This record gives sequence, C-alpha cells and structure tokens, in this order.
Amino acid sequence: MSNTYTSFIDTPLGKMRAAEKDGMIAGLWFEGQKYYPDTSRWIEMKERNLFKSLNIWIDGYFSGREKTCDLPLLLLGTPFQNRVWEILRQIGYAQSLTYGQIAKKLAYDMNLPKMSAQAVGGAVGHNPISLLIPCHRVLGSNGALIGYAGGIEKKRFLLKLEGIL
Repeated sequence: MSNTYTSFIDTPLGKMRAAEKDGMIAGLWFEGQKYYPDTSRWIEMKERNLFKSLNIWIDGYFSGREKTCDLPLLLLGTPFQNRVWEILRQIGYAQSLTYGQIAKKLAYDMNLPKMSAQAVGGAVGHNPISLLIPCHRVLGSNGALIGYAGGIEKKRFLLKLEGIL
C-alpha cells in the first residue's frame, strides 16, 4: 500500500490541499470544501517535486499564463465518475459545457438512449482534483452557476478569470 503525501498551496481563493499518490496528483481541494477528504493518515511533505510543479502551475493559472495542465493525474473514482472526469478534462480553457451536454455525450458514447444530467452532476461534484479537472467550467442548462463543491463564489471567480463570464 503506497503512501499519500499532502501539502497546502496558497491561491487567490484561499488555501488548497494537494494529495500525491504513486507520483501523481490524486487530489486538489479548497480547504473546507464539500466532500473534503479524511487526511488523518496522509504524510505532510511540501518539498516533493510534484508539489513544486503544481505550485508553479497554479501560480501560472491564476496569473493567466497557464491554460492547460500536463501534470500526471490519478483518477480514484468509480468507472462512471472517471468517464465524466475525462470529459471534464477535455473542456478547454475559457470554454464551458452544461450538465445536459455532458449527459448527452455520455449517452452517445455508452450507446444509451439517454443519461441523467443529475447523475453527471453527482460525478462532477465529487471531482477530487479541482482546477486541473475543470469542473468549474460546467454550467446549468441556462448558464446558471450551480453545483460547485468549492462554493459558487469561487466558481464565479474562476469563470471570470478565464473570460467565460
């Protein structure tokens, strides 16, 4: 069983906790956000090279220099969640999709007649790697700012930063 290492990262939106497992980013959460993990068995170690790279990327993202991320990610979810998170990873900087659009894409990919936008919303909400898997780019059917585990004000900030709002 491999260790999970953790470090805090300062951002303009407050502290974020990063998790590394097996040399990959396994989590990035705003402190206190919904679905915040139990970190009691994690090892605090901010000097890991991956955390240094993540800090550089986050600084670049918030300054508008970084539009894509090539850091290695470890997706630790159900097969359905992983499919949804892979779609989120394809949403480009300054672009957005709705929960319904993602549901239609999944239904098509899975050869199903339809897919629930609410099921998609559940998977999006449980995204463990904020920013790098850009769940903030998912909007309600009428463009409403709904469903961000980090809080709607953070979502609004990120969408404004990217020029979506």
